[in-house]
Amino acid sequence: MHLFWRWALCFFCSVYAYSQTGAYKSFTVKYTTEKIVLDGALDDYAWEIAESANEFWQYFPVDSIQAEKKTEIKMLYDDTNLYIGIRVNTAGRNYAIESLKRDFRAGNSDNITLLFDTFNDANNAFLFGINPYGVRREGLVSGGGLDLRGFTISWDVKWKGESKIHDDSYTSEMVIPLTSFKFREGETKWRFNSYRFDTQSNEQSTWTRIPQNQNIYGLTFMGDMIFEKPLGRSRTPMAIIPYLATGTFNDRENQNQENRLKVGADAKLSIGNSMNLDVTVNPDFSQVEVDDQVTNLSRFEVGLPEKRQFFIDNNDLFADFGGARDANPFFSRRIGIAKDTADNTIENPILGGVRLSGKLNPKFRLGFFNIHTQKDEANEIPAFNNTMLALQHVVFARSNIGFYFINRVAFGSDEYITRDERFNRVLGVDYNLISVDNLWNGRFYLHRSFQPDISGKDLSSGASLNYNSRFYGGFTDWTYIGENFRSDLGFIRRDDIVKGTTGFSRTFWPVDSYVNNHRFQAVAQQIWSPSLDMQLTDYTFRGSWEARFRDQSQAEVQWRSEYTYLFDSFDPTGSDGVELPADTDYYYNTIRLGYGSDRRRILSFRGETTIGDFYNGQRLSIEAGATLRIQPKAFLSMQVNYDQITLPEPYSSADIWLIVPRIEITFSRSLFWSTLIQYSNQRNNLGINTRLQWRFAPLSDLFLVYTDNYYVDTFSPKVRSINLKFTYWLNI
Repeated sequence: MHLFWRWALCFFCSVYAYSQTGAYKSFTVKYTTEKIVLDGALDDYAWEIAESANEFWQYFPVDSIQAEKKTEIKMLYDDTNLYIGIRVNTAGRNYAIESLKRDFRAGNSDNITLLFDTFNDANNAFLFGINPYGVRREGLVSGGGLDLRGFTISWDVKWKGESKIHDDSYTSEMVIPLTSFKFREGETKWRFNSYRFDTQSNEQSTWTRIPQNQNIYGLTFMGDMIFEKPLGRSRTPMAIIPYLATGTFNDRENQNQENRLKVGADAKLSIGNSMNLDVTVNPDFSQVEVDDQVTNLSRFEVGLPEKRQFFIDNNDLFADFGGARDANPFFSRRIGIAKDTADNTIENPILGGVRLSGKLNPKFRLGFFNIHTQKDEANEIPAFNNTMLALQHVVFARSNIGFYFINRVAFGSDEYITRDERFNRVLGVDYNLISVDNLWNGRFYLHRSFQPDISGKDLSSGASLNYNSRFYGGFTDWTYIGENFRSDLGFIRRDDIVKGTTGFSRTFWPVDSYVNNHRFQAVAQQIWSPSLDMQLTDYTFRGSWEARFRDQSQAEVQWRSEYTYLFDSFDPTGSDGVELPADTDYYYNTIRLGYGSDRRRILSFRGETTIGDFYNGQRLSIEAGATLRIQPKAFLSMQVNYDQITLPEPYSSADIWLIVPRIEITFSRSLFWSTLIQYSNQRNNLGINTRLQWRFAPLSDLFLVYTDNYYVDTFSPKVRSINLKFTYWLNI
């Protein structure tokens, strides 16, 4: 027994040491007074005295050797900026570039990305990236980078970068104002890592070694960048971002045409080194990309991502409560939309709002917003005031406890304001577990809602635990939502449920094989109804095999067995035909095959097909997509979804199509044109959205946006709009 405990102690110490590689890999960021010319050439004298972050580790195709192609990162700083010089060795000049548009996705092109954990908490980080053509991107990582929910490149901030291409390398220079970061005054160290995609050598590498079962942007495995002298107070200038928008809106079905002129502004003010205050007055989101249409064969609402800049910064502080799929009490897209008298979703303009978020100290985060929406008497929509307070405190090494309070109140005493619309309040507490080595993570939460004349069965609670090692993975996730729990600003797919999901996976890592890794996974999910004596309402068992190959292509085979009990009548085709009756149940099985080609190629494709039972009928689904790069100016893509639903008479059968071509042309790094066409016969809509964007100054844009919609069954016009919007970023 004594020998066992000695072995166990050595094992856990080694795991801890491996996860805290920042203590063993570091470099010094020297203070400079030298002038650095931003040209991407690295020929300034200052770079000769700068220390390097080098000796990158390979992440893919294997994660146990040094990278074949060397990468070197140097940093300097003064009282105003952080200066970064990068040299990336390559096999040649045949780079894969998506386009010249800012905020590119990294995985299918050549680029390098830097992660800065400025509070050394392994939970949140700032992200900056650049490619061989000098195209930049910036983003935020939250929740430790456990999954894509904690990764966004929608965040914008002012900084500069240039690159220069050589025969067997490219060099980049970046100048990032210290005001672009949030950090504690007097700080001497940030946690740091960098990851790089090299398409010519088919290599992905990181400065600090990361095992492949962990995300390449995860914050567990990082090193240290040590400042030569402590950082001072960083005074971010107040930014005023006024806009002027004009356009015409034509509802051709109802013969209603309006000419619109809107003026408004956003303001950004830093409070200390760590807090942001955002103010918006009469915001306009006409330049925001339209939502992607989806084919929905389920009985429930589909959640779509937030794209509005006002809600992006520190969004995890507000949105990361409860269960993301079933019981999220705050979903920012609820603000600014509403239902009209015909139960159609329409825009409900925001009059103004304030949003305060950031860190009070290294372990304590605060978030608060108050947003007021406009009254729409014609559509019987009252004015609402929406408020949320969120607090989060780090406990142990990386875990945290969060508390929130949401208050939504209707203003006015109009007859159409029903009693249950008067107010909705939600109060909750969450505990988020992340182990030091990222082997375990989980969540435990308890929420309660308050609304008029409702008492009891108004709780939402859940517990989840995930295990992620190199060879084995497993999770269990349990959710309870009472039939009276309600969050008007949340995403609650259904209530009156107890839901349990448990999964197990085994991953294999072949040596000297065309297969990089492959995995077998089994997942079982059951849903019961508490109000019906825990009657089983849904059951799903899923078994799958997934493989990733050395050329980065992927394949999947999946089998599903499902059971569904319908409480309400339902038309699975969404075609307004004869519905399946309520109080009936169905058993059905499907099999799915999928393949995705190497995304590094000029032309890449993916496809999957699902075939099998569907309620009391049959289903055949085919999904295909392809992308074509005409480097570096154009990026073209096509998505086609086909669902053939065949049900016995007298129930509805349908052929459902979703066809989405997308064209992106980048004339330069400041002039972009994109067109998105979406054809959906399930939604009876053909939508065209085309947008020209000219970034004439940092974060200052001129947008010209044209949107058109048609009914597809009659090809008759619905709604057309043309908008011209001017925004300008002013520092005061």
